Amino acid sequence: MRASDLEVYRDARTGSRFELRIDEQTDREIVSGRLVAGDVSFEIVDGIPRFCPPENYAASFGYQWHRFATTQLDSHSDSSRSSEQRLFNETRWPRDLRGKRVLEAGSGAGRFTELLASTGAELFSFDYSTAVEVNRDNCRKFDNVSFAQADILAPPYEPGAFDMVLCLGVLQHTPDPRGAFRALVRLVKPGGEIVVDVYRLWWRCLFKGKYYLRPVTRLLPARAQHFVVRAHLAWAYPLTGLAHRLGGRGVGRRASALLSVADFRGAGGISAARARELSELDTLDMLAPRYDKPQTLRTVRSWLEEAGLEGIEVGPGYNGIEARGRVPLSAQVG
Repeated sequence: MRASDLEVYRDARTGSRFELRIDEQTDREIVSGRLVAGDVSFEIVDGIPRFCPPENYAASFGYQWHRFATTQLDSHSDSSRSSEQRLFNETRWPRDLRGKRVLEAGSGAGRFTELLASTGAELFSFDYSTAVEVNRDNCRKFDNVSFAQADILAPPYEPGAFDMVLCLGVLQHTPDPRGAFRALVRLVKPGGEIVVDVYRLWWRCLFKGKYYLRPVTRLLPARAQHFVVRAHLAWAYPLTGLAHRLGGRGVGRRASALLSVADFRGAGGISAARARELSELDTLDMLAPRYDKPQTLRTVRSWLEEAGLEGIEVGPGYNGIEARGRVPLSAQVG
């Protein structure tokens, strides 16, 4: 972390500012030390402030992103630029965000972090799992990114500190999606914008096989989950491939959902080997998380309305439901 980050970090419990105590630093960052506020102390380990226990309900994501560190990154393997398309289509943000302070809640390995950093924004990115370590390694080349390991239900930032807050692919994997959303809204400055997405709860969930397997798979240790996913794909992946060949992509997608397989065959711009790797990653992503809590369109809209946001837009989207809104200029911070 950088000493200047103290301007933004706050104790989530009391709102107090932190005192920085440095053990080791370089010209670029504080490598180790502590952030202290009263009787609370958080360690800085390998340049990352740790505002939560290293092992927690998101441990499967830590394993997943250490194992598939660069699989989703456009800069490493995706000529189709799928992450870039998704990010800017969902947010509708300009590609030049210089002068803006942006928060990314739930970074994973950094598929969106590297793209947000390239806009020139002052970017703060956090994750509850040790995936933040992978993200930091993937995005070391950027000087405008600060990383933290933190709980989305208690984010350690000053209320109203951010012009833009983004949370993609995360809320459904928390024990309290509504509470997580409300915690993020408090960090948006008056006139600022929040963009989130969440899995959709509707009748098609009845035909998603993952919800029949997850009661067992989500309880397994991370390595055992990966073993089960590989064994599952050994027989199911050929079947979904057959469905793609015989019935086209539509039939293939329905078969994939029913058989709990993330099948990327037919997606443009990717090789067969990359499609298989993405399938293994996303099938693990489906079956491993401790929580998977899809929401209805009505419920998500109610979150934004309860928060008093303006310019509310809620509708079907890439990950199920996309939602955005602005904090009124007249809103009280805090």
